Parts: sequence; C-alpha cells; structure tokens
Amino acid sequence: MKLIDSFQVKQALTFPDLVSALKQTFSLPFGMPQRQVYELSSDNHDAFAVLPAWNEEVMGVKSFTYLPDNPEHLKSIYAQILLFSRKTGEPLAVVDGTEATYWRTAAVSALAASYLAPIHAERLLLCGTGNLASYMALAHASVRPIKEVKVWGRNASKIQTVVEKIKAERPDLHVSSLTELTQQTVNWADIISCATRSPKPLFEGSWVSEGTHVDLVGNHLKNARECDTELVLRSDVYVDAKINTFSEAGELLIPVAEEKFELAKVKGELSQLCKGEIDGRTVDSSITLFKSVGTAIADLSCAHLVYQQT
Repeated sequence: MKLIDSFQVKQALTFPDLVSALKQTFSLPFGMPQRQVYELSSDNHDAFAVLPAWNEEVMGVKSFTYLPDNPEHLKSIYAQILLFSRKTGEPLAVVDGTEATYWRTAAVSALAASYLAPIHAERLLLCGTGNLASYMALAHASVRPIKEVKVWGRNASKIQTVVEKIKAERPDLHVSSLTELTQQTVNWADIISCATRSPKPLFEGSWVSEGTHVDLVGNHLKNARECDTELVLRSDVYVDAKINTFSEAGELLIPVAEEKFELAKVKGELSQLCKGEIDGRTVDSSITLFKSVGTAIADLSCAHLVYQQT
C-alpha cells in the first residue's frame, strides 16, 4: 500500500488531467451516500466529516477535520483519503487529502465552468485569500481563455500572496489586487469565483452583469452564504451533487426559508452535465451559478489519478 504525501500529490496532478479525469468519473456509474459532517462545536463550526464513494475501479473514504479558528501556522482543514481496489478490496493507498481537496475543489469548479461559463471568458474576479484561492484561479484559467484576474480579500498581505502564487504558475496572466468589492468590479467580471468563509453575501446580486458565471465553494453551512437571494433568483442554478448541497448550502436553503426559491428550480447537478442529460449554458445573456460543497466521488477520482501517477 502506498503512502502518498502532499508533495507527491502536487507532482502527480495538472488541472487539464484532473478535469478530464473528473469528467470521465462523473459520466460513469458511481455510488455516493450523503456525506456525514459532524459539528463538534456550535461556537466556531469545528467539524469532523466522513465521505465514502465507489465506482467500477476503486472504493474510498475521505475523512477530514475543519477547525476554522486554527492559528496561522496550522491549516483549517486536514484530510486523508483511503483508497481500495473495487475488484479485491485490497488497500491501495493513503493519499494526503488536504492537498487533494484543494485540487479537486478547484477542478470541479473548472469542470462546471467548462459547461456553464461564457466560451470567451477573459476576466476572472477571485474572492478569497485562503489556501484554496490560487488553485481556483489556475483551474478556471485551464478551461477558459482567462487574461486578467482580480483578487479580492480583507487582508492586503494575503491578497498579495495569492497574486504572487498565481503569477508564479501563470506569468502570462495579468493579476492585480482589490481591497474593495464595488459594483464596477463585480460588473467587470466574466467569471466570479468565491472561496471565502464569509457568513454573509459578498456583494449585491444586482451588480452581476448578464452573461456572467458565478462559482461558490466557500460555504457549507445552512445559515451562511456567499451570495444573496437576488442573485440566486436571477441565475440558472446548478450544483455539484444534490444529495449534499440540498442539506448544507445556505445559498439555496436561506432563499427557500424565505419562500422565494424552490430546490426544484435547480437545473441539475454536475454528473448530469457530464452525461449530457441536461444542457449547460445555451443563452449568452444567462447568469449561471454553480454551488459546490464537495463530493466524495470527486475525492475518489482525484486520489485514484494520484495513485496511478505515483
């Protein structure tokens, strides 16, 4: 059995390869029970989660801890993925799930964007400065002809760190910092990718211009949200998987509680897009919104690719 650390995960992956692997995984039969997220504290949202999944080749389970108030020298998320052979049940690998989670989260958003974002999207607004932020920008730039990225956050030093990380990987991109979200900057974007811990909407839904694709990955709490109800109502809404999103995503559940939105209005989930069962963007002026809280099958696909490449 292989023990695969975070460095090996980084060495094994590229976004084009991972997006392609995820597309194939979501196109084929798989099993995925609802993930179990156990709140350890009502004060700070400390949590422990277990995510099982399987397909025709492998079985696996990811376990992760989420402690958002960890000190700066520690990560807020630690995870491991245990991978088994589907044919024999033999343990194959333990894969560093923290690094894999960054990659698969960004790659899932990029895969969704390949169906939902404007074909000629050149301008990306990235909201967030956490560990995931640079991955999100690089992933979106792997599926759309992004030329310019604006990075917004509440800490100037963290913004600059993300800017430099993106530039180091993609020196061809024009990357700049934002310390304030305004109507002008939100309206400017072709793609808006949000990966924050904000419990409240980051901007007014009315600021988003027609034809924009909005990607929301930062929240998995029922009572928190990165966008407001107006944006949900203006958008064609898609999710990574209904089984998790419909029980965890405040972006959808709060408008439902307000009796302004119904979950039946969600256009579909990522597997349906990959199988061709539903359409993605068909009208240039549509606002598309993709809400992701994370899926075990994406973890499984990512870990399996790493295993094959290591």
